[in-house]
Amino acid sequence: MAPRTGEVRKSAPDLVRDGLREAILAGQYGEGQQLRQDELAEQFGTSRIPVREALRQLESEGLVEIQTNKGAVVKGISIDDVFELLDIRIALECRALKLAIPNMAIEDLDVAEEVLAEYDRAPDPALWGEMNWRFHWTLYSPCNRPRLLAMIEANYGHVSRFIRRQVSSATGKTKPQQDHVELLRLCRENEVDAAVALLEKHIEQTQKSLRATLRHR
Repeated sequence: MAPRTGEVRKSAPDLVRDGLREAILAGQYGEGQQLRQDELAEQFGTSRIPVREALRQLESEGLVEIQTNKGAVVKGISIDDVFELLDIRIALECRALKLAIPNMAIEDLDVAEEVLAEYDRAPDPALWGEMNWRFHWTLYSPCNRPRLLAMIEANYGHVSRFIRRQVSSATGKTKPQQDHVELLRLCRENEVDAAVALLEKHIEQTQKSLRATLRHR
């Protein structure tokens, strides 16, 4: 089927890279698991050359490590890495929100509200991380900074590999949802500085919850 007008058809390495990235971030491949090129080529219906290129790209993103005599394996992430990534998350996402609020349309805010309503109805903690991401992404998208958004997405993906379930189970969703509702109100009222300050505190609470979870294991 020909691509629709204006739609860019992805190359084979990009398709493999995106599919593998999604699987790794979703936890379908565990830390240290070997990624065999022949198996991946069969899975994605391609030759080993696009797979090899995709693995190199994922290595540059920090998701894969190519080891001598073993090939590509899923790279682990330490707790120190996670805390640093959360600091980076504050810097990137607060900047994006500051740029986004003046550009937000009613439709953007209504979509964010719908996500929160769905979040409220979801009983399974395994789903909360994805809904949290959808809410935040909806608020950041109007910043119209593709490179900044790509950095946010990549950083969030790394963090979520480690903390999605830990933080969801530790914090529940009552307090995060209270923050989300207030954040959305501030966005509607164009209260840029207050919204950015709340977002920073919101992410800092994730750091505190993670530290508490690790202390009580």
